[in-house]
Amino acid sequence: MAALVAGATIDVPDFPQPGIVFKDLMPLFADGAVFKNVIDGIVAHHGPGSFDVVAGVEARGFVVAAAIAYATGTGVVPIRKAGKLPRKALSASYALEYGEATLEVHEDAFVAGQRVLVVDDVLATGGTAGAAMDLVERAGGTIAGFTVLMELGFLPGREKLAPRTVHALLTV
Repeated sequence: MAALVAGATIDVPDFPQPGIVFKDLMPLFADGAVFKNVIDGIVAHHGPGSFDVVAGVEARGFVVAAAIAYATGTGVVPIRKAGKLPRKALSASYALEYGEATLEVHEDAFVAGQRVLVVDDVLATGGTAGAAMDLVERAGGTIAGFTVLMELGFLPGREKLAPRTVHALLTV
């Protein structure tokens, strides 16, 4: 899995600001065979029946979450940037490696105790992932797992999320 992700990732220097090297996973999504293998690998890792619904973090996490949900016959819930959801929502603000942001989820997005697999594209400082998992729990869900395509191992994301388990297909 790591080789598939690494081979389909392009480094974009100085995006979104100078000094940041953005990990562009769009080539992975565009290659049908690679994308299918990655989704199948995530599904196999978590095992059949280990989650009831998949929550994807805006925006690239939506792509991964929808594919996993389809492959497993489960539902998908978007965790959105602030102001994008039409009904009453819970929100969580957090620090990024280069700023601040707020995520939201509909307050009725999950049935109490529903097992939720949370997915995103990249784990960096852990702020986004921590906020997303906090929202899932505040909305009544139970974290069944957390998966990212890529983890930036030189940043403290995994430590910030402890004791939760992080499943990363590639750590750089």
